[in-house]
This record gives sequence, structure tokens and C-alpha cells, in this order.
Amino acid sequence: MSKAKAKAKQVKGKMKETAGSAMDDERMQAEGGAERMSGKAEEMTSKASDKIKKSTGKS
Repeated sequence: MSKAKAKAKQVKGKMKETAGSAMDDERMQAEGGAERMSGKAEEMTSKASDKIKKSTGKS
């Protein structure tokens, strides 16, 4: 997944989390938090992959 898609997933998760909080919906809050953290993990994986490619000279 690209860094842009991972960031978008984080934003979507944060929005879901906020909406869940506003509606007092704990399940929606939890789903949003999980989605946000998943996006963060994907972003970190993408960054690590980019660093490895850069250090080995591969594109």
C-alpha cells in the first residue's frame, strides 16, 4: 500500500472514531481506532520498504 493510501486510511479511521465519540457509539470508536492504527502500521511498512530499496540501490 502506498503512503498516501495509508494516510487516507488513518484519516478515515480518525473520522470514524470522532463520529463514534459524538454519537456515544463505543463500537464505532473502536473500529475507527483500529483502522487508524492499521493505516499507521501500513505507512511505517511503506517507509521501511522505501529505505531498504534506497539503501540497496533498487527501485
